[in-house]
Parts: sequence; structure tokens; C-alpha cells
Amino acid sequence: MLGTIIGLIIIGIIAGYIARLVVPGRSGLGIGGTLLLGVVGSFVGGFLAYLLFRGGTGFVQPASWIGSIIGAIIVLAIYQATRGRSHSRA
Repeated sequence: MLGTIIGLIIIGIIAGYIARLVVPGRSGLGIGGTLLLGVVGSFVGGFLAYLLFRGGTGFVQPASWIGSIIGAIIVLAIYQATRGRSHSRA
């Protein structure tokens, strides 16, 4: 159980960092925000993979890494789009 949590944290940090490198613009996220971005992105990527492929097993697979990164990119793009709108109205 502890190994799984540590693995999720490591995957979250890496996926969040890669998403921050890929998505243009300033995100303003620290290490905690990057970790949260990666973990939420992993859930989004896993959900999308489940919808597309209906299942799959295993924790550390190339598809899970790719799904985590894609999910983190989607979450970061949505975050930046909503944050940009809220700051432009003020």
C-alpha cells in the first residue's frame, strides 16, 4: 500500500512537470501544485483510458504513464483557460 502511494506521488510529479513543460504559458504552480496536477491528470487519463479501452490491468505500464501525462496536460490547459478568464474580468 505504501509503495503504491509513493509510486503515485512519483508518477504525479513527473506527469505534472512534463505537462508544465508542454503547455505554453506561465502556470504559477509550485511543487505541491505540480504534484496535484499530476495526480489529478492521472485520474483523468485513467478515466479516459477506461472509456476508450474498457479495462486493462497493471500499475506501471507505458500506457499509464502516457495517460497520466495527457490527463495532466488536459487539466493544466483547462486550469490556465479558466484562470485567464477570471483574471481578465477583474
